[in-house]
Amino acid sequence: MRISECMTRDVQIADPSLTIRDAAKLMASIDAGILPVRDQDRLVGMITDRDIAIRAIAEGKGPDATVGEIMSREVKYCFDDDDVDDVLQNMGDIQVRRLPVINHDKRLVGIISLCDLAKSGNSTEAGEALSNVSRPGGDHSQTH
Repeated sequence: MRISECMTRDVQIADPSLTIRDAAKLMASIDAGILPVRDQDRLVGMITDRDIAIRAIAEGKGPDATVGEIMSREVKYCFDDDDVDDVLQNMGDIQVRRLPVINHDKRLVGIISLCDLAKSGNSTEAGEALSNVSRPGGDHSQTH
């Protein structure tokens, strides 16, 4: 199965100039904890609810700080024609629960989550990936 068969296609996107207040409101309205960040037609980052808490609020930035100030600029992604098993393995290895999905023209076409993958019939593999995502360590761990 290909990622394009189970990804979420209708993705809300943030602009780097958006305030974190507005990004948080957008996340709340769509019940999501992550937004891809696009500058013109290029994917330039990702912002999560955790970024808002750790890189903004904990660092003393106010609600008018911009997404561009705190977003993660190193974007991990997959391609829409990638095989689901390969992406699940990669998500576990790099310890992420969601990845933006791009086409070979480097245009954002969707987002894939472990939940999407589990719902598509890959629940065992998604569970294994979640186990790897949840192991101690990694870029977002409190243990290092």
